[in-house]
Amino acid sequence: MAVRRRSGAARRGKGRLTGARKARTLIGAAPVTPFPGRVLKQDDADASVLAVQRRLNRVGCGPIDADGVFGPQTAAAVKLFQARFPDADGQPMRVDGLVGAITWAALFGAAPGGPATSPSGELPGEALKVAVTQIGVMEQPPGSNRGPEVDRYLKAAGLDPTKGSFPWCAAFVFWCFNEAANALQRKNPVVRTAGVLDHWERAGAAGVERISAGKAHMNEALVRPGHIFIIDTGDPGGAGHTGLIEQVIAGKLVTIEGNTNDGGSREGIGVFRRTGRRIRDINIGFIDYAGR
Repeated sequence: MAVRRRSGAARRGKGRLTGARKARTLIGAAPVTPFPGRVLKQDDADASVLAVQRRLNRVGCGPIDADGVFGPQTAAAVKLFQARFPDADGQPMRVDGLVGAITWAALFGAAPGGPATSPSGELPGEALKVAVTQIGVMEQPPGSNRGPEVDRYLKAAGLDPTKGSFPWCAAFVFWCFNEAANALQRKNPVVRTAGVLDHWERAGAAGVERISAGKAHMNEALVRPGHIFIIDTGDPGGAGHTGLIEQVIAGKLVTIEGNTNDGGSREGIGVFRRTGRRIRDINIGFIDYAGR
């Protein structure tokens, strides 16, 4: 009498799924689970919270109740996970008990669909093309806030580079949009200023769409390539830093910035493509000129 062989599923345990898709993470394979497009926080209650709770238990950050309700117990487990494990790129995570795109990717793998690369509109897309051509421009000499290209940026924003030493990150952004507008044979809607925080305030007064940092931190899907990020760097008074967003990857940003360096300083020496910023590191917000 022939002996009937058991199926793979039966051999591995009754009721256990064998065809479920898996994603790679630094802490092992995880079930493919789409990011909900928003930050999960205390008092949320849905299937995404349940998936997080089950995954936290699986990776040894429990035991916690897998009930789909994001309470203090779940927040504590998330903090433990963030403190214990790196993000998908092997970098330390911010320990805040919130599950945004970066923590989600560490738990479940990279977000489906890959990075966001489509600009928010025609003008921002053209400005990005211009910015890419400037990568590698350096001050001459380094640390001088001068040089042929740097002088052009400053003059475009209304400053005379021979009259002082001016930070030029905001002037670089304006110049990129100005060149883009000329290429498209249209008016440049970007506020003409070399002041970072001045740009933020005047853009708001002019009715330009702005996304506050708080809003973006809770809904990271709002941030798009072509947006201009605004950071308040504190002292000296009125200081800040700005640049263009080229890509958004699971809560992280690829940016093109002037007056920076590999470390991201606001008083750098050239135009660089940077990969170290996160949406939740931006403390003022984002400006979108797509609709102007």
